[in-house]
Amino acid sequence: MSSSEVFDMHSFDRFFNRRQFVKLAGGATLSLSALLAACGGSSSTSGGGGSAGKSASIHFLSVQNATQPWPTILSTITAEYAKKHAGTTFTVDYVPQNNLNQKVQLLAAQGALPVLYNTPPPDTMSQLIKNGEGLDLEATLQQLGVLDQITPAASTIVKKLFNGKLVSLPFELNIEGFWYNKQIFSQNGLKPPTTWDELVQIAAKLQTKGIQPFAASGIQGWPLTRLIGNYLYRKLGPTALEDVQSGKAKLTDAAYVDAAQQVANLGKQGYFGKGVATLDYTPALDLFIQGKTAMIYMGSWALADFNNPKETTIGSDNIDYFPFPNVTGGVGNADQTPMNAGQTTSVNKAKYDDAFGQWLAYMVQNYGDLALQKQGAVTGFTVHNKPASLPTLTTLVVDRIAKITQPVLWFEALFSTKATNVSQQDATPLVTSAMSPANFMAAVQQAL
Repeated sequence: MSSSEVFDMHSFDRFFNRRQFVKLAGGATLSLSALLAACGGSSSTSGGGGSAGKSASIHFLSVQNATQPWPTILSTITAEYAKKHAGTTFTVDYVPQNNLNQKVQLLAAQGALPVLYNTPPPDTMSQLIKNGEGLDLEATLQQLGVLDQITPAASTIVKKLFNGKLVSLPFELNIEGFWYNKQIFSQNGLKPPTTWDELVQIAAKLQTKGIQPFAASGIQGWPLTRLIGNYLYRKLGPTALEDVQSGKAKLTDAAYVDAAQQVANLGKQGYFGKGVATLDYTPALDLFIQGKTAMIYMGSWALADFNNPKETTIGSDNIDYFPFPNVTGGVGNADQTPMNAGQTTSVNKAKYDDAFGQWLAYMVQNYGDLALQKQGAVTGFTVHNKPASLPTLTTLVVDRIAKITQPVLWFEALFSTKATNVSQQDATPLVTSAMSPANFMAAVQQAL
């Protein structure tokens, strides 16, 4: 990854290349108006959705192209909105993820940044706000009467990333944790662990029986560093990494180095498998969904694969979830769920007008329902009408998100771009004993 993991783009290639959309139950296809009506969009929206109003021109700079989920949903919503706001249009300009930050800065310098754009790293976003090109969405949505359409968990996550400000829209919302093969656990007399020590014991037992405990991508790095961050949250509490950002603590402090040591120990025992260093995201996930490993730490974006029988040969009914376990003597707890809002999207204050505001209000009221019904995707927007039938794992995620009161971020969430790169590049040396935990943490600390 070339920029701060605020984007959480690790899931995109897998998600979009293998599956564009989850089909509606029974393979039925609804018309746009029927689907939006089912979502409650065309009859009860604020912001001009129910009466004729000004047309808007929605131009979106995105790391997804026109056929991928966010643009497709936004285009669908816009087409319905245009029925009472003639002339309203939606267009998308695609930019590769690794070019997003540069492209945003270039367009901003030219005064050509569109009204809707995928959010760049926090340092760039902060400058855009100062220059009047980043809209305060909390104040705006409050004025439009639709602030409650952003879920509390999503709002909390975005504000954590952007210095307490709601400056981006959450087109996805994911929980993270361990997914496990129920059959392997049952056959070996195992139950989901509640403590880190129990997790290590389970891994050891599986290893002695010739079963690889975990799948993880060393090439991506983040599946390994996620474990470090979560161990810190469980051991030191939910402000562990905020304390590093503020300078109250350092990654080189003994408790922080110990977290890296715990994860390094898993690698030293071979629990990630012999090929972890050369394993990318897709083959790592394949190991789990094809029954070759017992567990994988992953975000709920993987539901797209879990629920796809062509990909998940073990069957989605053979997969279950447990949260990152507690650390004995730690002050954090498993109710503090690791979450992310994926690649968020911001609004250009300089291009904002009343016509766009009407569309924005309509969009945020409909996006959550439409994404869940059309894609089976969980977002940071309120769902008004949950489909009558959802896959079991999707229901699990939806229900769990609804109960979360204290989300926590991932290891690199508050790091600089440089520190993020160092962390993820050095993750493999850490778990293959090529780099000591102390040196790993020192390298990341120096790059902050």
